[in-house]
Amino acid sequence: MAQPWDFRRGVAGTALLVRFGADRGVPADRLLAGSGLTAAHLAEPGAEVEARQELRVVRNLVEVLPDSGVAVGRRYRATTFGVLGFAFLSCATVHDAVETALRYLDLSFAFTDPKASVEDDQVVVTLDDRSLPADVARFLAERDLAAIHTVIDDLLPGGVPVLGVGFRFAEPADTSGYDFGVRPVFGAERTGSSFDAAFLGRALPLASPEASAVCQAQCRDLAGRRRDRDGTARTVRARLERSPASPAEVAAELAVSPRTLRRRLAASGTSFHELLDEARAARADVLLTTTALSVERIAEELGYAESASFIHAFRRWRGTTPGDYGRRRRAV
Repeated sequence: MAQPWDFRRGVAGTALLVRFGADRGVPADRLLAGSGLTAAHLAEPGAEVEARQELRVVRNLVEVLPDSGVAVGRRYRATTFGVLGFAFLSCATVHDAVETALRYLDLSFAFTDPKASVEDDQVVVTLDDRSLPADVARFLAERDLAAIHTVIDDLLPGGVPVLGVGFRFAEPADTSGYDFGVRPVFGAERTGSSFDAAFLGRALPLASPEASAVCQAQCRDLAGRRRDRDGTARTVRARLERSPASPAEVAAELAVSPRTLRRRLAASGTSFHELLDEARAARADVLLTTTALSVERIAEELGYAESASFIHAFRRWRGTTPGDYGRRRRAV
């Protein structure tokens, strides 16, 4: 099922992608192209991005460094996840840390859907990547699995002996970077790994009941605020993707005042204008690649008074003209 990718997350994951690229000679501007993000935004403490923006950066990275999923995942340490990472570290046992990770998954940087189960005295971690865009699914599955292993190493110095690792994708030409302690199986039914369930009860060296209580409370608060905020933004964006509308019209449909709508969107870290801009960009992609409508007609469909305004906006979104973009996409 397609995902809207309009939920928000911390900026650290995107910043890590840009740093990884920079270490390999890829300019930040190249990785941020089309995302609406700037290097200054990534440097803001407490800043957030939308998942769709991070996905754009992922796509840009995959275009220039296509086989880097595992290497990127190795960069994610427990502290990369902010308060969630400190919640992991302060848990009493590995079991508690796993439960915390799954409870507050939306505070992580995962795009796959991780699950953990105990099967025949083994903990089996699987990553469902079926809802991911095909062009980045492999990168994200490999990145997320490698990140999980790196965080486990942070929880228990020396790590946990891995019993098996599988990837749903075909074996690459070079497997030298796939060092998980065991030889991975490629072309597996699912992406995931397993380890001895006895390690679930292992006490964590940095366990602290007091720190854990504080971190868990902060995770609950942050997750609650994000979930509340994303609801209004998601509703407004979905409405605008159907057809253009004014703030007053959308507010009336939601049975709130324009001022209340503006305040709720501001609390989400966005605005009506930003959501309208994003909805127009998404709708323009669809119309340019799946229809034969002229640029003038598409501009009208998106609510622009003249095609010149649409062309100017499209250059800002995609770095090219609507005509050139449509021709390239239809030729793929």
